[in-house]
Amino acid sequence: MISSELKLPKRQLKPRTNGMTILIDNGVPLNLFKDTIQGSANYIDFVKFGWGTSLITKYLEEKISCLKQNDVQFFFGGTLFEKFLSQDKIEDYYRYCQLYGCEYVEISNGTISLSNKEKASFITDFSKEFCVFSEVGSKDSTISNQQESSEWIDYIIEDLEAGSKKVMTETREGGTSGLCNSDGEMRSHLIEEILRSGIQPDDLIFEAPTKVMQTYFIEKIGPNANLANIPFQDAIPLETLRLGLRSDTFYLFE
Repeated sequence: MISSELKLPKRQLKPRTNGMTILIDNGVPLNLFKDTIQGSANYIDFVKFGWGTSLITKYLEEKISCLKQNDVQFFFGGTLFEKFLSQDKIEDYYRYCQLYGCEYVEISNGTISLSNKEKASFITDFSKEFCVFSEVGSKDSTISNQQESSEWIDYIIEDLEAGSKKVMTETREGGTSGLCNSDGEMRSHLIEEILRSGIQPDDLIFEAPTKVMQTYFIEKIGPNANLANIPFQDAIPLETLRLGLRSDTFYLFE
């Protein structure tokens, strides 16, 4: 790489504790997967195999092998945890994660009826063997819009105290729930309340599947915001947003 005299924001080297980029694999073809990981591994911290795609991904072992070769961590989507739990097969989920050598798991309650207290107990149980990323927020936009900021804050704190390494904030892969309204508009007041609550931004991972959302969190938190549900084609574009190498954030770090 050609050295540069440009003044750019500082970024931690991997393994990072902040400024993490988490791509979502919604079933991308194997060669695209490999090309992206091999070409952008320095900028990718995790790949999440979205919802239950890992169960029907033909080349799951090959993808996981590629991630390990390129020092990229992975985990399965929280909806898969919820599916196993809904059928009272949580021990099978333990074994499933062990089978694929998972170091990380996602624990969520975005779809099923599961109180945050009950979710927290699973966080504690799973954290004995795995690093846990939990998730707060419903995938149902009607339910999500009824949740006050104080409820979000309480749930985030409860998850962290239960043993979650970081807490993810729901927006869905399309940006239509959780921190967003059903029309995609961001719930800015809710986000600002969470950020003013005293919860450290490094303890949070914001799902940000669109450039608008990615730019918003970089403007609010800085270049080292933890961002998830990033499409595979956005690995490099997101890094340029973080570094002020794109018009949207060009003047943020001057």
